Amino acid sequence: MALPLRESGFSLVEWPFFHAGNDEKAAGSRQRQAGDQVKEAGRTMIFNGKEYVYEIYRERSFSTAAQKLYTTQPALSNKIKRIEDEIGSPIFDRSTSPIQLTEVGKAYIEAVEQMIRLEENFANFLADTQNLKKGSLSIGSGAMFSSYVLPPLLAEYKAAFPCVEVSVQEGGVNSLQRRLLEGAMDLLIENEELPLVNFERQRYRTEYMILAVPRSWELNGRLLAWQQSLDNIVTGRFLAPQYPNVPLDQFAKLPFVLLSPENRTYQKALAACGHYGFVPRAILTLSQQLTAYNMTCAGVGASFVSDTLVRSARPHPDVVYYKLDMEFARRDIFFYFKKKRYIPKCMGEFLRLVEEKSRAARGAGERDGEDYDNGLQKRLAR
Repeated sequence: MALPLRESGFSLVEWPFFHAGNDEKAAGSRQRQAGDQVKEAGRTMIFNGKEYVYEIYRERSFSTAAQKLYTTQPALSNKIKRIEDEIGSPIFDRSTSPIQLTEVGKAYIEAVEQMIRLEENFANFLADTQNLKKGSLSIGSGAMFSSYVLPPLLAEYKAAFPCVEVSVQEGGVNSLQRRLLEGAMDLLIENEELPLVNFERQRYRTEYMILAVPRSWELNGRLLAWQQSLDNIVTGRFLAPQYPNVPLDQFAKLPFVLLSPENRTYQKALAACGHYGFVPRAILTLSQQLTAYNMTCAGVGASFVSDTLVRSARPHPDVVYYKLDMEFARRDIFFYFKKKRYIPKCMGEFLRLVEEKSRAARGAGERDGEDYDNGLQKRLAR
């Protein structure tokens, strides 16, 4: 028989659900509550330090994650070991390189990502209800766009919404695309075509590839009629039909500085050269367009660069520019974001600014192009 509550040492004041004559029911409720508290404590312990587990999962490396988290690898390993001890099973398979998730680890990461989404959605809700007195916006970008495209956009945005915290994450398109899907950032600016099955996008503007050539090359003296002045490129006049496309086969035997094969600029460069019957001779392969352009400025080789870069970078006297066939030169710059995600007000206002700039560029003579995909305009209008 269960002891009366007084004799068991429990206070009636502590148990408001106690009813006289129902001691066994109260004791059972007490046991269930204690059990729930133990379970809750276990859950708390398991997910204490979830950010450490998630960073290792993202980087596929304890050492790289430790650097990103500003801690040592032994300290990070100890944190993960404590979490795994609480779970009773390893999260990571350390026998592989790079490390992989165990089945339990996959379930853990899935739960963590759900928590992250819930936390972000609630933070966005609070920011929206407080009229952008709080909020955050994270944008992924390659070095060229973060150097020349984002600064004026972010300056105007921050002037309008000074309380919104803005961050820029730089990297390659593949790693940034993965982080965008994981929810580690809000937007990604890119001129690559990303799969619309995973992403929605807002068009920013159209840009055009140009051939940049070291001025010291003797060949330039025979191609004066095809050369474009810096002023022509800055104003966009070079796009007019009266300015001819350079016959690329004239450069077939000369060295090129190309971007890596996974880059769309590389693919377009190969297509443009292939149209003239040759494969460019790459003496250097790089990951960033800005670096390739600097190599051309130094006389290393010709490179395919965008008019965005030429208009924005400091003029260089040792470079000559040539117009390319529009079939290969034209491409759009988009701001991508994860499909069907909640669009907080701080993100929606930035996309509106991008759309305004897109319309202004078209009004100044840029070709028509899509502005919104998948009903984005209607979503922002709500």
